[in-house]
Amino acid sequence: MSSQPIQYYEDREDALSGVKGELLEVLLHSEDNCYPWNPMEPEAEDYFAELERGYLLPDWQEDEEMKSASQGFFNQLHQCWASLSLSATDTLKGSLGHRFSALLPQSWLEAIANKAQQVVSTNLSLADQLVLCVKPLLPSWTEEDLLVLARPLAYAMRGNSEPVPSADWEELSQMEQVRLSLRVAHSALVQLNDATENLEQS
Repeated sequence: MSSQPIQYYEDREDALSGVKGELLEVLLHSEDNCYPWNPMEPEAEDYFAELERGYLLPDWQEDEEMKSASQGFFNQLHQCWASLSLSATDTLKGSLGHRFSALLPQSWLEAIANKAQQVVSTNLSLADQLVLCVKPLLPSWTEEDLLVLARPLAYAMRGNSEPVPSADWEELSQMEQVRLSLRVAHSALVQLNDATENLEQS
């Protein structure tokens, strides 16, 4: 049993020696010198120039085919990004729906998720992003008033949160509706930022 690995090793060594010998014979007895071993020789320059000519594209191919090929490539990239963005939006809407569908109308959840997707990559502060997410749904509220309510959420330590009201949406006061909407927007922005960080790390 112990002689099997030794025999296998010897067979491999014999095969390798045979291949080396055949390669050496082909190189030494070849009629045409297929490769210039010394690149400094004058003949080597012609050889390499001939090789480069084989890789040059004709002008028409550079102008027309390259344009269509690059356009196809960028279309594919756009589809990849669009599908990634779509899946992120679907995931966000599903997550918000799972957590808040019993508290907010579905149309509000979708509007907040869509707006969060738009503002998450801006350079605005988190408080300003929160206001932008809910402002279209609360036209009677000024941005200054919304900012006052958004700041505690924006600057709160992660994990610290107010209790979620258990009453139905219609039974909540206008102030409670605004605060709940801002909390949903905060949850959406945190989720989108976490997803972006995970994507950059992977």
